Amino acid sequence: MGFRALADPTRRSILQLLAKNDMTIGEVADNFQMTRAAVKKHLTVLNEGNLISVRVDGRSRLNTLNADGLKQVFDWFGYFDAFWDSRLDTLKSAIEKDVQ
Repeated sequence: MGFRALADPTRRSILQLLAKNDMTIGEVADNFQMTRAAVKKHLTVLNEGNLISVRVDGRSRLNTLNADGLKQVFDWFGYFDAFWDSRLDTLKSAIEKDVQ
């Protein structure tokens, strides 16, 4: 899963950009005050985390959001969301029982 990739706010911002359009490294870099090399490192981490894919289009390499990779992360968080909902419902019931 791409948790390491999601830990960095810059990478999360890059994912938001790629959700709108496929972009080259240069196009992504234009949105940040960092070098293209630094952006490439972020894109590499996102690619390794299966959150983006890279495809060749002529002489360009386009970075594309990988919805399947994000679904894995979403599903994992969904499990814990349900876990906490259950725990909070139990706590609420216990509190309401004590109040009555």
